[in-house]
Amino acid sequence: MTPDSDPRALGAFLKARRAQLTPRECGLPDTDSARKVAGLRREEVARIAAISVDYYTRLEQGRVRASAPVLTTLARALRLDDDQQRYLYELAGRSDARPRRRRPAERLRPAMRRLLDQLTETPALVLGKRLDILAWNPTARALYTDFAALPADRRNYLRLLFTDPTVRQLHRDWAQDARDAVAALRMEAAGDPDDPDLARLVGELSLQDPDFRTWWAEHRVNSASYGTKHYRHHLVGDLTLDCDTWSSPDGSGQRLMVLTAEPGSPSYDALRILTSWTTRQPGTDRADGVPR
Repeated sequence: MTPDSDPRALGAFLKARRAQLTPRECGLPDTDSARKVAGLRREEVARIAAISVDYYTRLEQGRVRASAPVLTTLARALRLDDDQQRYLYELAGRSDARPRRRRPAERLRPAMRRLLDQLTETPALVLGKRLDILAWNPTARALYTDFAALPADRRNYLRLLFTDPTVRQLHRDWAQDARDAVAALRMEAAGDPDDPDLARLVGELSLQDPDFRTWWAEHRVNSASYGTKHYRHHLVGDLTLDCDTWSSPDGSGQRLMVLTAEPGSPSYDALRILTSWTTRQPGTDRADGVPR
């Protein structure tokens, strides 16, 4: 068993996935009788995968390690896509023999950096693939959180929405904002289904949060290019901000997200106060660690 493998996490993933499926999706007869559990029963998964119910039960309970052939049949039985299959193998501590593409680290485009530097009185972020936060300005740091204090692999807009209490509580309409972000990630996944980092992100959040698991299974998509955000900041109170996102024209997938307020409104005044309290410190607003 590899250091990263976790039988209990594997069991939780299997249980979560079967809860998302219906008998009809898997070619089983769909009866009208009331079902005590959401989705497929253990017996139904075992039948489709051609393994014993006892063995599958022990898998879900984390009491046995799955063999590679069993993982293959389970992936097919549970209708796992490529991202989910990779995550399944990772949890089981097994090697996925399918070829993977080497992916270069995503670097911030210079033009995005210049745009960000010129936005001094309104929160702005540069989002990359998978909604990774590549860069931010001081006002965005003051609004959301100190991104520079987070490990690089935690700087992800969706991950923070679901796992960071400060960011979560900031959103007055958290469920709507989080659901829109899930839909935006769904659209991202359609364009690059073989991304192992995306598979890892989806797998982690599926296990950690039932709302994410439910919304991801809905297959709702949304470009999330504009909208209105409602915040409750611990220093300046309630904010209602227009959120607009512009995609880079070079096909890199990088997007500039800007939050603005109507001039003369209470939110506009609150943003000015927030900006006045913000001080620039060399290097603290660069996700790549390169000083300005």
